Amino acid sequence: MYYLNPRIENLYRIFDQNERKDFLRLDLNENPGGLPQDFINDVLKDITPQFVAQYPETLHFAEVLAKFLKTDIAHLCLVNGSAEGIRYVIQAFTSENGRIVGVVPSYFMFQVYSEMYGRDFVKVPYNDDLTMSVDNIINELTDDTQLLILLNPNNPMGNVYSDDEFKALLQVAKQKQITVLIDEAYHYFYPKTFIEYALNEEHVFVTRTFSKLFSMAGCRLGYVVGWPEGIRMVQKFCTPHNTNAFAMKFAEAVIENPEVLQSLIDKFNEGRKYLTDTLDANGYEHKGDAGNFIFIKTKTDAQKIVERMKSEKKILIKSYPNVGNFGTCLRVSIGEKIYMQQFCNALFELDK
Repeated sequence: MYYLNPRIENLYRIFDQNERKDFLRLDLNENPGGLPQDFINDVLKDITPQFVAQYPETLHFAEVLAKFLKTDIAHLCLVNGSAEGIRYVIQAFTSENGRIVGVVPSYFMFQVYSEMYGRDFVKVPYNDDLTMSVDNIINELTDDTQLLILLNPNNPMGNVYSDDEFKALLQVAKQKQITVLIDEAYHYFYPKTFIEYALNEEHVFVTRTFSKLFSMAGCRLGYVVGWPEGIRMVQKFCTPHNTNAFAMKFAEAVIENPEVLQSLIDKFNEGRKYLTDTLDANGYEHKGDAGNFIFIKTKTDAQKIVERMKSEKKILIKSYPNVGNFGTCLRVSIGEKIYMQQFCNALFELDK
């Protein structure tokens, strides 16, 4: 008998159909400059017909990554982008109709997966000044809550949690036996991390990706960090050979060439400083303390600026509605200075 899962039939999804090749892409939190071309050429020298023909082997890279993180492979699960790891944690550690608590707005796949698998996603909203009250999160941590999802930093709001705030949340989670998932997709843009808890505590996971600072969004590679038994449960969901051989090759090369990683960090910091200084000098309010993205309150209609940026300037950005006191505003990915100059020049021309 034919069957269609009604949760999938009724699930609302938006898929990006834009042809983005010839645009300055500041809409999806990618690095617009990417890795240096000579670095890419050097890595590709080792690619053979056999490398392409064979299924990827993960053990070597898992050991490289474990050494980089100062742990062992029992604490790691490699995944095809951190979104895959997030999905598996939700599947493994929550039940049908299980209660998941998370802040909104945030990475939309948390809610998508919750709806897809019939979970109850409880939304904790931001304050009008775009701050997040930890007390508001704690108030939602009921005895029947199964999973707390935190983002450090959070996309798209850019807020972070202090040590004291996280310890307060973790204490309540432990008391109520709630698994904690911390998404650190934007680590390195903001170096404070809670990975030590995932390495030393039970029922705490951290997910990370190589798509952001590592500039490998096209390769699809991420990982889950957690206690060994929890990682073993996550791994059971993985399909065979789920991580890309090219992705692991490039990730290993970045890890083993720390000057490449430092150069990416330095270029980003220069671009962020230029952007925020220039916005300040031109009277723009902005918000985004961490991550590689920023909210900008425009002087005219934000959505029209998004449309004109695309049609007139070949620059892709996004607008967000109901962002606290900012109302509808721009959300822009931050890159190195040359791209921030291009964006600012276009914004000041159009927003008047």
